[in-house]
Amino acid sequence: MTAYTFTTSTPVGPFTVLAATDHAVLASGWTDDPETLRVLIHPSLRPDHVVAGDGGDIAAAVEAYLAGDLTATDRVQVRQASGPFLAHSWDVLRTVPAGDPVTYTRYAQLAGRPAAVRAAANACARNAAALFVPCHRVLRTDGSLGGFRWGLPVKRWLLDHEAH
Repeated sequence: MTAYTFTTSTPVGPFTVLAATDHAVLASGWTDDPETLRVLIHPSLRPDHVVAGDGGDIAAAVEAYLAGDLTATDRVQVRQASGPFLAHSWDVLRTVPAGDPVTYTRYAQLAGRPAAVRAAANACARNAAALFVPCHRVLRTDGSLGGFRWGLPVKRWLLDHEAH
C-alpha cells in the first residue's frame, strides 16, 4: 500500500500527515519526519511506501483549524485499527468539542466504561492521528495536562488555541 504525506507549518512546529490514497488520515503529528508517523500506524494499515502529496482537503482543513475554524478537522476521515474498545474510544474522542476538554475519568465514562480510566488513557497514548482524533482535549483529574506524544507545549498551545 502507498500513502502520501505533506507537512505544514504551525505556530508550534511542523505538522505532518500521512494519508491513504482515498484521503483518510492514517497518522499525523508535530514532526517533519514521515517515518516517525508511519511506524505508529497499525500493521494492517501501515503503508509500504510513502510519497509526497499536496494534502488537498486535509491540508485545507488543517489551515482552517489554524485560522480559527476549530471544527474543520472534524470533517476529515480518519482510519485507525485496533481492538473494539480502542476503536470506539477514538470515535468518542472525535465528539469532545474544542474548547471543552474532559478529564480521563470523564472520557472513560463517555466511552461507556467508567472504571476503565487507564484504558481510556491508553487510547489517547495509542492514537496515531493527533489533531484529527483530538486526544489533546483530555486532561488529568486535577486539570493538569498529563502526557502528549508531541510534547506538553504543543498540547498547551492547542488547548489555548481552542479556548479562544
